[in-house]
Amino acid sequence: MRRYVTLLRGINVGGKNQVSMKELKELFEENGFRDVVTYINSGNILFSSDHLDIEFLKKHCEALISEKFNLEISLMILPAEELIKSLNNAPDWWDVDKESKHNAIFVIPPATADEICKEVGEPKPEYEKVAGCGQVIFWSAPLKTFSRTRWSRIVGTPAYNKATIRNANTAKRLAELCRKL
Repeated sequence: MRRYVTLLRGINVGGKNQVSMKELKELFEENGFRDVVTYINSGNILFSSDHLDIEFLKKHCEALISEKFNLEISLMILPAEELIKSLNNAPDWWDVDKESKHNAIFVIPPATADEICKEVGEPKPEYEKVAGCGQVIFWSAPLKTFSRTRWSRIVGTPAYNKATIRNANTAKRLAELCRKL
């Protein structure tokens, strides 16, 4: 049995792609996943499964969501230990300055962190910091100069469709839940 974290992309944002976390939890439980926990309304699901093939799990979960909610949602599934390892290896500057925005950008395979970095472009060191660890890209930028950063514009790039973003608080809380369950 292995523990996984599933991050759905683009649900419950701006009134679009509405998905009830209660119904999502029930859907996963009805389909054989165990120890299912959802966290906040942005599509974070933790579960246990005997399946070790992440690509199989990803396609299965996408099909379940499509059938139940009539939504074509991309998602990322990663082993809980991988999330914990990535966050344990976050750069020293990430989520330190309270006057800055701190995000974890989760790259959805088959895309890679290197590919996303090339598509978005070099960070502007005077305004932002970017570093990667596995399938996670850590990004921080002062709130005062946020609009001047290159990475704040990821939404307007093709790379945005290959990633899902969580703020530092959410990413850390997911890792905390992984450790507890």
